[in-house]
Amino acid sequence: MHALLDTVKVADSLLCLLSTDGGIDDFGDYCLTCLCAQGIPAVNFGVQGLKLMPHKKQSDVKKSIQKRIDKRFPGDKYHSIDSTQDALLMLRLITNQKLRPIFNREYRPHLLAEDIQFELPNEESELGTLKVSGYLRCQNLSVNSLVHIPGWGDFQMLQIDAAKDPYTQNQKTRGIAGQDTEMSESEGYVTVLDKANPSQQESLESENVPDPMEGEQTWPTDEELAEADKNAKKKVVKKVPKGTSEYQASWIVDSDDDNDSQLDEESDEDDDEMQGVDEVESADNESDNEEFETLTVTEADEDAQYDETMDLDEEKNMLKKIKEERLHVMFPDEVDTPMERTARERFSRYRGLKSFRTSPWDPKENLPLDYARIFQFANFRQTKKRVMNIESDGGALPGWYITVHIANVPKEFMESYKPGNPVVVFGLLKHEQKISVLNFMIKKNSFYTKPIKSKERLIFHVGYRRFTACPVFSQHTNGSKHKLDRFLPADTVTMATVYAPTMFPPASVLVFKETYSGEHELVATGSLHSVNPNRIVTKRTVLSGLPFKINKRSAVVRFMFFNREDIDWFKPVELRTKWGKRGHIKEPLGTHGHMKCVFDGQLKSQDTVLMNLYKRVFPKWTYNPHVNAPPVINEFSLDTMETEEDEEEEGTAYQMFE
Repeated sequence: MHALLDTVKVADSLLCLLSTDGGIDDFGDYCLTCLCAQGIPAVNFGVQGLKLMPHKKQSDVKKSIQKRIDKRFPGDKYHSIDSTQDALLMLRLITNQKLRPIFNREYRPHLLAEDIQFELPNEESELGTLKVSGYLRCQNLSVNSLVHIPGWGDFQMLQIDAAKDPYTQNQKTRGIAGQDTEMSESEGYVTVLDKANPSQQESLESENVPDPMEGEQTWPTDEELAEADKNAKKKVVKKVPKGTSEYQASWIVDSDDDNDSQLDEESDEDDDEMQGVDEVESADNESDNEEFETLTVTEADEDAQYDETMDLDEEKNMLKKIKEERLHVMFPDEVDTPMERTARERFSRYRGLKSFRTSPWDPKENLPLDYARIFQFANFRQTKKRVMNIESDGGALPGWYITVHIANVPKEFMESYKPGNPVVVFGLLKHEQKISVLNFMIKKNSFYTKPIKSKERLIFHVGYRRFTACPVFSQHTNGSKHKLDRFLPADTVTMATVYAPTMFPPASVLVFKETYSGEHELVATGSLHSVNPNRIVTKRTVLSGLPFKINKRSAVVRFMFFNREDIDWFKPVELRTKWGKRGHIKEPLGTHGHMKCVFDGQLKSQDTVLMNLYKRVFPKWTYNPHVNAPPVINEFSLDTMETEEDEEEEGTAYQMFE
């Protein structure tokens, strides 16, 4: 399949031979699917063996073949090729037909190898010089630019030779300067067109070398952390009778707690009516104040009082039942808060958003180390327009038969080469060797039903490139933030984000997956959307809790957190319920995770309280131009690898698919 796709990438016309037994079989239909997704040139259809069939069956076979052609190419006709005259007629049709432009290759020089040679400087060397001979197409090729071999990567050139045209029809061949040069068939000498200039040659440098000391930040000391924890303990001022100790005061419950939400709803008119009553009662309060005093107590004493009313065994049994029930229902974003560690440590990289659509998120905030290695364009569209309009002067011209000397090609290239397989060489535009963040707009094929997980190793055919990478899937929307898709959806268009060399659109995208037997299956098709490292992909995690005690406007919620410090940490984050209520955390109750929450309406006993948390997700640095090589984990990409925490979050969805 790779050989077929590489050949069609540089072909002007495609001749498809059909069988008289059904026209197109399953493999032929699969090939046409891949070719149409990549970009197919002008197509002609031929049938062999049609005239050898009985005349009674020819009519039915013709209708069947034409019906199969009309499914993909409406209006195209097929031609019988059973004799020399039929073959000459087909060649005439191919010569006179209108060619279909493929814009991905029109702006880049390319050639299909007619002959290749490989030279090693010595037997122990692993890199050698590859000599590729063929007809240059579309654009000029400068020896100081870079070339790309699909499946092997980018290379520099040493020199370009003007070799003898093996298919010339005349004894006179057009020379380099436009003069006619007499060349006999026995001569076959080579003229050097140009040699590479090291000072002007494009660099193969595709990434920056990050400085580990750049952007260093200081961390607070142990003394500063201890002082912050000491100051974080809140004090509560209560009005108690004289002579009451601090321990006794902790048992006195403020009766105004349950009425806070009702007091917030009182209007200004009610406040005006109560002014007169307050003046009358002020005299009575003066005498009451003589019998009471204010006492400051710590919240730890209140927590001990609340903990004595809890049944810890019942809490653990109820939580166990809830987890068992959740195994039967798939909640891809809902995560259980761990009991063995604090939630503020487990979800330290997450944040809450007031609105997923409108809340700001700085794209330069908390970037991984891999972002120090990539390149970003200040204005990608303007750069593309400027690069596409550059007219290269000098070098080899389109139509010449040339020999390109490609430097530092791995010896494995010739070891894996099979005679008859096509070798295609593409010239690169400026900046196309530099790695950035590419966003592909793809859609899963309907005939592929297996799940494809995010950050799974896939094979990409992007324009003239072929490489392996581990993409991150996300929703395709017009907003500034895009929600992560843990699996490639089957019915919608999805964005796949990878680290890969820059490429200027338009460019088609084919996504393959390697099976256990070594075959490559087509799983998705699409196109290159953008080259933008600022695209924010967010992963949502939902923490859930259940109402324990329900009041008119407030409720006691449990099972969302399991200690007091976590409740104070996530207190600013907004809450919502599955039935559409919204609210916030007012205060923690006790030390085992119960908390008092206020909502905009009364909750139902069967409702569930949710808290949405978000973190930005980045792809893995797993780009590898050698498709047949095993996956490579880069030493700098440790911060983008999936951790055990990520696997815990996605465990419910994985179990359902397993």
